[in-house]
Amino acid sequence: MATYGTIDGWRQYASVRGDQAPTEATDQAATAALTRASDMVRMRYAPNLLAAGYSVDFTPDEADLPLTTEAAYIAAYIELTTPGFFSKTYTASEQKSLVQVDKIRWQVTGNASGIYAAMPVSTLIEALFEPYILDRNAMGFFFGSIGPISENI
Repeated sequence: MATYGTIDGWRQYASVRGDQAPTEATDQAATAALTRASDMVRMRYAPNLLAAGYSVDFTPDEADLPLTTEAAYIAAYIELTTPGFFSKTYTASEQKSLVQVDKIRWQVTGNASGIYAAMPVSTLIEALFEPYILDRNAMGFFFGSIGPISENI
């Protein structure tokens, strides 16, 4: 199973940020968390990298790590503390907030119709990838013509 980054790399990344959780975790727990995190990055972000020269090895200017590796390290912490966080299964109708107490009433929050609307996210990972990925929910355009097809063109 391929992962982005390494356990030692993740532990060093986290340690510089004052987080000892990956170092204190067993190798088995850390490996599982990094594997699940890499799966999420591979399935959610890597396929949406813009074709303009961005690959899974792309490292932005002034960054120390490739995007996918840094994202996997961020996601691995979440997966270590909340195993399965990025693998939740739920429906769009579950995205709601309580808006009335006397007669309990719920209201859907946000736009539940987007391609990734029901997927848990990390705002740090979203910010990291935002300039480099295709927005699957963006409006597209195309050129077309109206009229008969001419064979003499």
